[in-house]
Amino acid sequence: MNIRRGLAAGAGIVTAVAAGIVLESGEPAHAVAPPADGVYAGWLVRALERSTERREITVRVEAFTLLAKSLRPLPEKWHGLSDVETRYRQRYVDLIVNPQAREIFTKRTRIIDSLRELLRKEGYVEVETPMMQPIPGGAAARPFRTHHNALGMDLFLRVAPELYLKRLVVGGLEKVFEINRNFRNEGISTRHNPEFTMLEFYEAYRDYRYLMDFTEEMLRALAKTVLGSLTLRYGEHSIDLGKPFERLTIEEALRRHAPEYAKTDPKVLAGTLGLAGVKADPKSSIAVLKLQAFETIEDRLLQPTFIVDYPAEVSPLARRNDAHPDITDRFELYIAGREIANGFSELNDPEDQAARFEEQAKAKAAGDEESMYYDADYIRALEYGLPPTAGEGIGIDRLVMLFTNSPSIRDVLLFPHLRRES
Repeated sequence: MNIRRGLAAGAGIVTAVAAGIVLESGEPAHAVAPPADGVYAGWLVRALERSTERREITVRVEAFTLLAKSLRPLPEKWHGLSDVETRYRQRYVDLIVNPQAREIFTKRTRIIDSLRELLRKEGYVEVETPMMQPIPGGAAARPFRTHHNALGMDLFLRVAPELYLKRLVVGGLEKVFEINRNFRNEGISTRHNPEFTMLEFYEAYRDYRYLMDFTEEMLRALAKTVLGSLTLRYGEHSIDLGKPFERLTIEEALRRHAPEYAKTDPKVLAGTLGLAGVKADPKSSIAVLKLQAFETIEDRLLQPTFIVDYPAEVSPLARRNDAHPDITDRFELYIAGREIANGFSELNDPEDQAARFEEQAKAKAAGDEESMYYDADYIRALEYGLPPTAGEGIGIDRLVMLFTNSPSIRDVLLFPHLRRES
């Protein structure tokens, strides 16, 4: 058996793996060797190193051991694994034959590690909160339900860790974060997976304006660490993280990108949205209708842009703006036409929060499965006093998509959810 690569120079007994890495120490080594029958397998070889008359390094095999059976051939070398669905279903094969796939997931790990390091340097404490909750809260989303046999009670997989993290701020942990798995029983698309990863962080005595500044700095530092540049490619577009991120209200974004929606009469705007194929209720407030209109043009926000002034009626956990109580001190960050982050000054008035929970409960009772439950324990926590606090959530999966130029969320999840194979 001839070993042409990986063999160290020098005479003596070596422990080697055919066509793989040679260890002179005699410790077990492992690689993939193709025997004559074409079936790949792992071989542990003990051999004597020698040189041929042409000074080619070779070995004389004394013994070999089969380490593992490999009964399926890998995809053809030059074309690799090109079928997208097969790549998602058989990620183990994708990782073997596609170096680009390994690079994406290595970079994902670096992104998460760098975010942790950045937050720890700022004094944040990493915590863990329950993934099974008696009341799902922190986001308007349809939850997964399960049942705890020993306790005899239904539980929900968390849709967000927000209410638990703010309980910790009440308890005196004034700078906390969690990198968490969330579960939402909703649709699947190139931007949505039922199970996904979020970074959420909260800091007492800050507001949403501070968070926007902090987010800019954090993303720039992350890009320098992971990419070595403040400019990145996403599809056909060049994204510049070095320039100040633009800040627009929903109204300003509509006037710039879709002036036909910059109307003040709810019935007229609902009719205009209906003509565009958007289901809009003319009885809704003008603020809610304009938010619906904005959602049709968010894909035009290519460069980093903060959108602010979200309606209070769709922001049940955010603090009302002092000058305009019908809107909240809230932002969403868009890059490459996709929402990357959502943050706000937290609502810390227990009476206002209780009233908003009641409105959410009424909507749920009327059939809105994404409305929030009334969380009496969270209200009790607020009654002990939540200091002025700012909080934010960043979608890790979408951030990895951005930093790896990946068009689909399935490209950045090792095992994305798919329909059953027929």
